[in-house]
Amino acid sequence: MKLEKLDLFLLEDVVWLAAHPIGLESYDFHFERFFACRRPWQRPDVINAVGRFGVVENYAEVYQELYNAGIQLLHTPAQYLLASQLTDWYPLLQEMTPYSVWFAEPPTVAEVEHFLQWPIFVKANRQTSRHSAALSIVKSPNEYQTVADFYRSNPVLQRQALVLREFVPLRSIAAPATDKIAPSFEFRTFWWKGHCVGFGAYWAAFASYRWTRAEEQQALSLAQQAANRVDVPFLVIDVAQTATGAWIVIECNDAQESGYAGISPIALWQKIVALERSNLEDT
Repeated sequence: MKLEKLDLFLLEDVVWLAAHPIGLESYDFHFERFFACRRPWQRPDVINAVGRFGVVENYAEVYQELYNAGIQLLHTPAQYLLASQLTDWYPLLQEMTPYSVWFAEPPTVAEVEHFLQWPIFVKANRQTSRHSAALSIVKSPNEYQTVADFYRSNPVLQRQALVLREFVPLRSIAAPATDKIAPSFEFRTFWWKGHCVGFGAYWAAFASYRWTRAEEQQALSLAQQAANRVDVPFLVIDVAQTATGAWIVIECNDAQESGYAGISPIALWQKIVALERSNLEDT
């Protein structure tokens, strides 16, 4: 992400953003339609900015480039990895999320079976393979060999650790048939400096579903605990209910590069602005 491509602006005079659209409705947001956005000709020598320019494979390089230009992204490279990579956040949330092991290279079937029983859930350290069911939910050694070969040959995924997770059946929801992972009772939550600023249905683009007040309280309690442990300024925690009714953490993400899912971006940024204004008034 080059500096000249970024729109650097001050949102409601309290939050700096460094933004660039990526062409996805679930991620892009036209701030100026709903908020006061200023682009001062003179600005502080160093500003702290939220990056909203999508996923980057070289966050540390982007961070340094912007830092050299007087723009310090909200998350340091270490915080970015903590929020984004399962190998970083899993040790903090081990009892809240399915049992997981990871390998620098796809392991043998014997190694897989030493740790897990079929079926298993397979993903790269930071992502699944476009939510493909066939490449994520692996039911047998033969299926695993196909998936392992794919990960070895994929130019993006092969650079990440391969994560194998215990397959935990989730509460199903009514949704159209797809070759993607079947939508489940899963929710995305956004956290700004420890405060929940938004939550909504993760699969909102495919199905309509809501939780009860009691379910909301249970899920947000779990997500709050997870957010406190990971402890980065702008974090996404995805949670889901299992088929047996328990709530688990599905994954964490750096909220700078996360889509809104079923969350209103207007309400989300209104809450962030309100929190930042309150902090300014207290100082």
